[in-house]
Amino acid sequence: MLDTARSTRRDAATDVPAGRGRPRLRLRQAHPPPSRGGREPRSPWRQRLSRFDTKASPYAYISPFFLIFAVVGLFPLLYTAWVSLHEWHLIGGQGDFVGLKNYQDVLEQRFFWNAVRNTFSIFLLSSVPQIILALLIAVALDSGIRAKGFWRMGVLLPYVIAPVAVVLIFNDLFGDRYGLFNQLLGWVGVEPIQWHKDTFSSHLAIATMVNFRWTGYNALIFLAAMQTIPRDYYEAALIDGAGRIRTFVSITVPQLRATIIFVTITSTIGGLQIFDEPRMFDQYGQGGADRQWQTLTIYLYNLGWNQKNFGRASAVAWLLFLIIVLIAIVNFVVIRRIASKEEKR
Repeated sequence: MLDTARSTRRDAATDVPAGRGRPRLRLRQAHPPPSRGGREPRSPWRQRLSRFDTKASPYAYISPFFLIFAVVGLFPLLYTAWVSLHEWHLIGGQGDFVGLKNYQDVLEQRFFWNAVRNTFSIFLLSSVPQIILALLIAVALDSGIRAKGFWRMGVLLPYVIAPVAVVLIFNDLFGDRYGLFNQLLGWVGVEPIQWHKDTFSSHLAIATMVNFRWTGYNALIFLAAMQTIPRDYYEAALIDGAGRIRTFVSITVPQLRATIIFVTITSTIGGLQIFDEPRMFDQYGQGGADRQWQTLTIYLYNLGWNQKNFGRASAVAWLLFLIIVLIAIVNFVVIRRIASKEEKR
């Protein structure tokens, strides 16, 4: 009897017939059998949710940047384009639709082309020496000098100084009668320079202020890129007998190609949008008595707030935007061609 009962229980547990004529016993399971690893299988909707989370998570992480850019960047740009196509005044608001008339009126103004000339002159006098000096300073900071942390912190100090404070200090240095630079020139027998009257001299003074603030900032960008260059390149060059100038030209500059492109484009954008330094260079803020250093941003400011003509001011803003995009594309193409020729060599 005991053997028969045990056989029956064994047959029922294993779902095997107990014998001839005996019915098959099947035990109902309360839960489905566990999957591999002891985990229950996921339901289809959870699997779809998991796949959606894997695909959508990266876009959700970067979405705050694009949302902020759409609000503070893209929308003002498109709205400015809409304003530039209308008669728009500060008090009356939106007027009639005039199409490209605002652009035509701006392009026919003599002061607009004068502002374009001044902007490009100050940009060339500031950006070109600024990039060269920043690259040389970065090379010096990357070498084996003492107190590296002190010097790296020191080159960044001009960047944290307020632009107004920089202009006030340099106004004393570039004073027409009692400026420090004119006093130094007088000691060596050179006639004083009219920094606020002569066009080129005023451009040079403003470019000096810009270089003072931004050279150290760009130098740290170059320095960060230099520290990623493998030191094996320099060691191999030294073994082959290459000097510092040779390694700088053949190793450092080609390895900094992407960084140079980035700094050049950002310097171009900042140089063409210069406002603080020329605005504060004299007490009137009009770009000089004869508008000899009036830039496009100052001209735009005068149209919008002094003449209350937001339509023409918006047209100037969009023309400046197109100029910046065009110059940035030209810089990118030229630097890429130079870099490709170096790679072929």
